[in-house]
Amino acid sequence: MQDFIQVTGIILKQTPIGEYDRRICLLTKEKGKISAFVRGSRKPGSRLSSATNPFSFGVFKLHEGKSAYNVLEADIQNYFEDLRTDYIGAYYGMYFAEIADYYTRENSDEVQMLKLLYQSLRALSVPSLTRELVRFIFEIKSIVINGEFPGVPEGWEIEASTEYALQYIVNSTIEKLYTFTVSESVQAQLEVLTDHYRHKIMDREFKSLEILKTLC
Repeated sequence: MQDFIQVTGIILKQTPIGEYDRRICLLTKEKGKISAFVRGSRKPGSRLSSATNPFSFGVFKLHEGKSAYNVLEADIQNYFEDLRTDYIGAYYGMYFAEIADYYTRENSDEVQMLKLLYQSLRALSVPSLTRELVRFIFEIKSIVINGEFPGVPEGWEIEASTEYALQYIVNSTIEKLYTFTVSESVQAQLEVLTDHYRHKIMDREFKSLEILKTLC
């Protein structure tokens, strides 16, 4: 009887366990958000050591035990190496992963959040996009995907261009999400809006965002 499964996903975070192991938090297409142990991945020369890094996207072969998953193999298709060598870019990626971790659950349909996270990590390396704009788009779309988007706050006046950008983010497919730029004034208004949404809707602070604010 087959006692393993294959999932496609991206690593949100990893934690050292014991002397040689790691536990990863994995956002998957098939199982939503799951945790899995990667035995021996901290040993020198381990073939799985590079497959435990945050942002690594690929296909993971898991042994499904009674109480936990264990990673048997990993075929990593994108390591997002450019973010690993970019201090500030890495913190943007960690912030996106924190949001994904906040919103997702095990055995839930999290395909849209997985796609959003993947495309947003890619967008961080697009020269024509400011990383601040990528962040605002990611924040708004994550709220939309989870059915919590409240629209423009009552009584707020925003530019027509900001209203257009907001509606594009809300209604666009994820594949077309990062295909526009905005003026400085529109970006500033999007920042005010996303700060408002985050404080109103999300019931926690995000450590990586606090660090980002001290760096940028």
